[in-house]
Order: sequence, then C-alpha cells, then structure tokens
Amino acid sequence: MARNMQPILKRCRTLGIEPSVMGIDKSSNRNPKPTRKKQSEYGRQLTEKQKVKFIYGMLEKQFRGTYESAIKMPGIAGENLLQLLEARLDNVVFRLGLANTRRESRQMVNHGHILVNGKRLDIPSYRVKIGDVITLKEKTKNSERMKEVVEANSTRQVPKWLDMDKNTLTGKVIAFAQRDDIDYEVEEHLIVELYSR
Repeated sequence: MARNMQPILKRCRTLGIEPSVMGIDKSSNRNPKPTRKKQSEYGRQLTEKQKVKFIYGMLEKQFRGTYESAIKMPGIAGENLLQLLEARLDNVVFRLGLANTRRESRQMVNHGHILVNGKRLDIPSYRVKIGDVITLKEKTKNSERMKEVVEANSTRQVPKWLDMDKNTLTGKVIAFAQRDDIDYEVEEHLIVELYSR
C-alpha cells in the first residue's frame, strides 16, 4: 500500500500549514524562505489541492474519487468535498481526541482498534453517518498508551458536529461537518477550479 513518508514539519512549511492542524505541537526552527516569484493561478490551485491532500493523508486517486462524489451531491462542490473529508473514519477518530495525529488514527483503524456501532471496522476511508457511535476495543481502551493519548488530548476541542464522552471514550456523530467547522485556512473553490479544467 502506498504511503506518504514525507517529513511533516518540512511539508507543513512548504504548503504554509500550521503544524497544529496536523496534531503536532512543535514548529520548525528554520526561517521560511521568501517566495521568489508570483505564483500563477494554476500554481495556487495545485498548492491548495496538495495542502488538503496532505492534511487528510490521501493520495491522488482516492482524493479524486472523493471529489467526484462531492460534485454529485446537492450544494456547493467545495463545501461538499470538505464535508466528505471530515466524515472519514480516520479523521473522526483524530477529531474525537482518540489519536494524536491523523496518521496515528489511520493506523489505529487499520489495526482494528476502532469499533463503529459495536462492530470492528478497519477501513480508514469509511464515511461515518449521523448516529454512528465510535468507540475503542476494550483491550485498547485500558492500555497505558491510550491513557497517555487521552491525557495529552484532554484540552483539544471536539468539534460541535461530534459528541464525546471522555469517561467511556465513546464518540457519536450528531451532524455532518459544516464549512465553519473547518479549523484551517482553505480555499476549496481553487480545488474545484483545478479539477474542472
């Protein structure tokens, strides 16, 4: 299976993303290089697409498939795309504070530590639905590592479209993510324009 193994801080600096969006507390010590030339319209569109792909840890084929689904939905294509990306199971696990980063949450899902409605699910790209209950396997819930993760993420704000019971480590999807729930700067219309060429 293909994976993106690029150093996170270096890529964040290149794409202009705050490392906190990726779930990382540290920042790069290097000074950002001044941009040498004005970016073309295509360059801006491409950078925006690469940024969103990197945040959600997706490769081109899967990202393109999500875009194709977004344009078939009623409403604004760019907002639909962000909604579908936020509804991925690995992202929901990260948003609930059950993992430090999206990479870690994807690994947890792949290794079968996550239960959706009481059933083990190991597909990170699974799209959650309203009413889905996300929890951990009993063995995982009681592990020392999980206690450390929950403690580290105790101050992280859970988005309003999710409900989290920190005592039982159970999350519930109560709505779909809206545009104002996105916690990083993104110009999603540029991605739509790029794919519409």
